[in-house]
Amino acid sequence: MPKVVIIKCDSYDHSRVLDSLKRGIDLLGGISALFSPGEKILIKPNILAGDHPDKNVTTHPAVLAGLADIFQGNDYLLSYGDSPGFGSLKRAAERAGIKRVFDDRGIEAGDFETIVNVSFQEGVILKNIPLAKGVTSSDAIISVSKMKAHGFTRITGAVKNQFGCLPGLIKGEFHVKMPDIIDFSKVLHDINNLVKPRLFIMDGIIAMEGNGPRGGNNIKMNTLLFSTDPIALDMVFCKLVDLNPEFVPTMRSCTNEDLMVYTHDDIELAGDKIDDLINSKFNVTRKKFERFASAGSFPTFLKNLISPKPVIDYNTCKNCGKCVLQCPTDPKSLNWVDAGDFPYPVYDYKSCIRCYCCQEMCPHNSISIKTPLLGKLIRR
Repeated sequence: MPKVVIIKCDSYDHSRVLDSLKRGIDLLGGISALFSPGEKILIKPNILAGDHPDKNVTTHPAVLAGLADIFQGNDYLLSYGDSPGFGSLKRAAERAGIKRVFDDRGIEAGDFETIVNVSFQEGVILKNIPLAKGVTSSDAIISVSKMKAHGFTRITGAVKNQFGCLPGLIKGEFHVKMPDIIDFSKVLHDINNLVKPRLFIMDGIIAMEGNGPRGGNNIKMNTLLFSTDPIALDMVFCKLVDLNPEFVPTMRSCTNEDLMVYTHDDIELAGDKIDDLINSKFNVTRKKFERFASAGSFPTFLKNLISPKPVIDYNTCKNCGKCVLQCPTDPKSLNWVDAGDFPYPVYDYKSCIRCYCCQEMCPHNSISIKTPLLGKLIRR
């Protein structure tokens, strides 16, 4: 039975976070039960973009500082890294206040630019996975995710955090290859089953609800979660925000998509009482996910009439072009128009694969996911 530890922590104060981290890890059996002396350990946070810590787009530096202090007191060789949505790890980590945490402790960034192709015959979707060298050169991984809502997968947490083990623009290529949400979720499972992080920690002290994973709103959840099982941890995340886990594609079996991996009764809870921390008003999409690519019997024009799609609010758009850079299709489904004086990017929904990379990386919260009227009527 997988175990998830719930620790109440209502502040990013260093001493409070440090004590909470120690308690959570101890309730999982302690460091010595998870790692061996002398191992090279990669700390893998969520560094989606180089945003200030107050925006809570990334794993908070205080959580990473506490974790580094715990593990530096033991005989381990530490590094850190992630593959941001765009730009270099160094630049994103610096802007997010993460680089300074590790620099102050003499912990270097791993190589998240060099690609190492790893054979994985056990994979359900992927038999060969291109990982960052910083991942393959480590003996063990600590995955430190951020509790956030997500337009594509409903939540982004422990399972999805390992998508950042793929370097750079390769992540966009996988969205093109796997536009169907179930197939994409199986890719995430394959990555997790290959890299096998030893410890999963979720920063939910202040979470992000609404138009996540970058453009949402901060909400206090006062929680740190710990587990050795990413699916079990995300199941508890669902319970904390009163979200039906059947709406989350990564909660389904990798080999039989009609089955859930766990029910809540399958998971052992430890630490603080979960009932005291549940927030049923957490703003997250509470409906079944769309399988846009699998609806092959429907013509494209009908898909566009019923399927959720990214929409730009031109009143707040700054025309920075980051959404265009993120669009993975070729030719791009989001681009500037050649004719006229309209200065903003425009969608070609006929070729849009609904990966929502544009919405995910918009720094101005100008892109949201909306369901057309016909689609709403059909669901009702």
